[in-house]
Amino acid sequence: MKIAIVGAGAIGGYVGVKLALAGEQVTFMVRGANLDAIRANGMKLIMADGTEHVARNVKASNDYAETGPQDIVILAMKAHQLESVANDVPRLFGPDTVVVTMQNGIPYWYFHQHGGALEGNCVRSVDPSGIIGEKIRAHRVIGCVVYPASELIAPGVVRHVEGDRFPVGELDGSVSARVTRVSERFSNAGFKAPVLENIRSEIWLKLWGNLTFNPISALSHSTLLDICQYPLSRELAANMMREAQAIANKLGIEFRVSLEKRIAGAEKVGKHKTSMLQDMEAGRAVEIDALVGSVVELGRLTDTPTPHIDTVYTLVKLLGKSIQEEAGYLRIQKAA
Repeated sequence: MKIAIVGAGAIGGYVGVKLALAGEQVTFMVRGANLDAIRANGMKLIMADGTEHVARNVKASNDYAETGPQDIVILAMKAHQLESVANDVPRLFGPDTVVVTMQNGIPYWYFHQHGGALEGNCVRSVDPSGIIGEKIRAHRVIGCVVYPASELIAPGVVRHVEGDRFPVGELDGSVSARVTRVSERFSNAGFKAPVLENIRSEIWLKLWGNLTFNPISALSHSTLLDICQYPLSRELAANMMREAQAIANKLGIEFRVSLEKRIAGAEKVGKHKTSMLQDMEAGRAVEIDALVGSVVELGRLTDTPTPHIDTVYTLVKLLGKSIQEEAGYLRIQKAA
């Protein structure tokens, strides 16, 4: 199948190499150093055990019109980056093209085919102008939850850390021919990609931890283990999770694990810096609104009080703004 991957970062690079090695016709839609590196050397994947794989039979382009219609378009960018490509992505569409969204947090399409009073609502915290939903229409979308961890260590080079699970699902819960094809392509590439009848429930399960541990770690410069073992931050995380759970319950979502088990799972990860903390330390734009702001918004839409989430959101949003305005970064350094 012809598969375009928009973005060749940590996840896009990992997915693209595996799909290409499985025989798919992969094109990376990239710019700058990544574009040059992939064109010259292909895309390299270094696995957690040190083995290396290079996909040389891939294309790389920054010309969406020239690339033309694809069978599958994978959006492998962070949520706040989607608006910048919204006008270009439709150039990759044919009549039956499907779009696999790999963003963390509440997606822009959340209320499409959701049912109930909020059916059709736009999630403004992740699509402020509405252009993403207008250009990348939800009827094309297959939802996907990303569990693996990897990192882009150089242009055209990705290191896999752990995980291989990418559950997928139709927004209306059906097991369609197209979502089955997506699952099969992913499975053939070596991923675990079960078709779920409620992809939103899986989104919430991952978000439940991300919306708490990511901003707390970014504000406190602490690892998951630190947060979970310090009583005050553990209780803050629990309170934020309770608020989020109340919102999710009002939207018809039930969590299949308990709150304490979810926290214990984070604690077991150990001295790990969350992606939000890593971004702040590197001076990169931080994924705040999709992970936290969207939950605040859904709290308002469902008349659910979120005092703990609101406070943490305000603080991390302000910190991110300050870092961007100063074009700087924030990191704890050991004293001399």
